[in-house]
Amino acid sequence: MGAVTGTTLLLYALIAVIALVILIAKFKLNPFITLVVVSVLLGFASGMPMGDIVKSFEAGVGGTLGHIALVIGLGTMLGKMMAESGGAERVALTLIDFFGEKNVHWAMVTIAFIVGLPVFFEVGFVLLVPIAFNVAKRTGTSMVLVGIPMVAGLSVVHGLIPPHPAALLAVSAYGADMGRTIMYALIVGIPTAAIAGPIFARLMDRYVKLPAINPLAEQLTEEASERHALPGFGITVFTILLPVILMLIGSWADLFTTPKTFANDFLKLIGNSVMALLIGTLVSFFTFGKARGFNRETILKFTNECVAPTAIITLVVGAGGGFGRVLRDSGISNAIVDVATSAHVSVLVLGWLVAVLIRIATGSATVAMTTAAGIVAPIAASVPGTRPELLVLTTGAGSLILSHVNDAGFWLVKEYFNMTVTQTFKTWSVAETIISVVALLLTLGLATIV
Repeated sequence: MGAVTGTTLLLYALIAVIALVILIAKFKLNPFITLVVVSVLLGFASGMPMGDIVKSFEAGVGGTLGHIALVIGLGTMLGKMMAESGGAERVALTLIDFFGEKNVHWAMVTIAFIVGLPVFFEVGFVLLVPIAFNVAKRTGTSMVLVGIPMVAGLSVVHGLIPPHPAALLAVSAYGADMGRTIMYALIVGIPTAAIAGPIFARLMDRYVKLPAINPLAEQLTEEASERHALPGFGITVFTILLPVILMLIGSWADLFTTPKTFANDFLKLIGNSVMALLIGTLVSFFTFGKARGFNRETILKFTNECVAPTAIITLVVGAGGGFGRVLRDSGISNAIVDVATSAHVSVLVLGWLVAVLIRIATGSATVAMTTAAGIVAPIAASVPGTRPELLVLTTGAGSLILSHVNDAGFWLVKEYFNMTVTQTFKTWSVAETIISVVALLLTLGLATIV
């Protein structure tokens, strides 16, 4: 950490975030370039050694894209195959028939809650976004009404419900019971997802109007060719859920097999999110490709052309990770944690507060939850009567608050939904904050009963 300390660091961080928003939203500067420039200036102002500033930014970009670039690439290919074969259209039609056109926002939060259970937010996002585009197109509704319930459902399960890695780590750090944690998380998570998703989206749909043309939606809602009938609902859902099933098998590998054996290692390998998506994509070349009458040249064309529109998204997401890393390496994250731990509040609220401040500083829900659990666990252990399962929930709730320009999820939602920065704040950032506050209040309410 450089010579700059405490309050001054927090002030610089605030100025950097405001500058990013103004430069991108008002002056329409390229988000990738703006994130790079502001990150370097923030590192310089906060007193980081000049030789470390770019290294820190590069490490943040690499750490973020090492996972997300692969996920976006493979997920987009799987989505393109689903779109071209008519699979996304089949799922959209089935959901519309089951829930009714007036309730498609409830359909999206339901499917996101189920698909999101074992997968990272970004993985669930790229798997479901083609379906969201198709539902919006079929019903003539906005991506605000269809997309926000989808991301709210994914976000709730990402932050609150094991087997997500951050939630699992918090369960371990606090010594919580896994079964009770999952039960309480569902009691809190389902109403939270309903309020922040369909109910909030219905309200915002009146005020946020998106452009009529969305280039990515055009890519992922290709009409099935006239000579191809739509694929069956069963085979379509199987192909979408195959990566999800593989990830579940991977996370439960120790239940089925002896740890450190070949079988155990193999299950964990195919359960890795990148491997699971790779297998799902390869299977889609048959179920959505060959079985639908497409030849190899056509499948190659689909997979090549769908990746181009994601290039700028990938760069922006990586730059957001770089900005978050500079915030950490400059000491700003530590300054924020110091503010939280000096506040004398109940342990449940402290877990939420520490996670909130780390989330706002770093942009990562996973980092916020795991770091906050490490900080709060020793304090919780010294306070009698603390319910560790509820502490997992309040920490998870805090880790989801106010997604903004240093969060990869913010840029994914903005770019895929074709929103401005301001519109993304009004919809996605507010939805995340609603999730955080509602989940905290429901958990505190639960604490008075259990």
